[in-house]
Amino acid sequence: MAVKLAIAGASGRMGRMLIEAALKDESVKLVAALEQEGSTFLGRDAGEFVGTAVGVPIGTDADAALALADCLIDFTRPEATLKHLDAAIRANKAIVIGTTGFDAAGKAAIAAAGARIPVVFAPSMAVGVNAVFKLLEVAARILAEGYDVEVIEAHHRYKVDAPSGTALRMGEVVARAQGLNLEAHAIYGREGVTGERPAKQIGFSTIRGGDIVGDHTVLFAGLGERVEITHRSSNRMNFAVGALRAARFLHGRVAGAYDMQDVLGLK
Repeated sequence: MAVKLAIAGASGRMGRMLIEAALKDESVKLVAALEQEGSTFLGRDAGEFVGTAVGVPIGTDADAALALADCLIDFTRPEATLKHLDAAIRANKAIVIGTTGFDAAGKAAIAAAGARIPVVFAPSMAVGVNAVFKLLEVAARILAEGYDVEVIEAHHRYKVDAPSGTALRMGEVVARAQGLNLEAHAIYGREGVTGERPAKQIGFSTIRGGDIVGDHTVLFAGLGERVEITHRSSNRMNFAVGALRAARFLHGRVAGAYDMQDVLGLK
């Protein structure tokens, strides 16, 4: 039986890609699409974005959307996502969250929701990125001594949070594998006379420009050699395909706070 999906942020870059992916995937069925109040797309058919009418008008009522759906997929903004999360709890329905930029309180609210409904929350839904997370665990343990770690990420000019959620997760993976607390060892950019680099520091560099979908590199720089683990996204379809995989994973599953490592069986 196809998983019935509601998609939030239907007119956004990721929303349109999710709609396209859902309409191509026979294991899911698009039943609702959401946008914010005042959007010029309200009332229009969600299939317009891919050139075909599907009989799903874009609306604003998350409760009504979840009454039709098994799962809501949300790649919007933190404040909107948290409202949709509340609606999913009221409806006792699953939610897949690909939104980034949450503060500590927002992350705690998502974790708490996992006690009541099935939730997949991940900084990146891309299968390749999550394979990189696993590779980083291994590399970070092997290269724990004598190697400096830098996380470099690049995204399009419209991205509003920095560093990206994926970059932060990469730093978290490295820190955890090396027995470090990321908050105590991270540095976000450098300027002026910074002095010699401290041991165990994890640096983050952020690039914003043009239409870069998403590039991430973790550099392990030693004496006489360096190791780089890189993931590059050429379009957003990989995130959409991963999100649909997460929705299928949640279908019929008990309440819990899951991530893409769970979805992919990497834990």
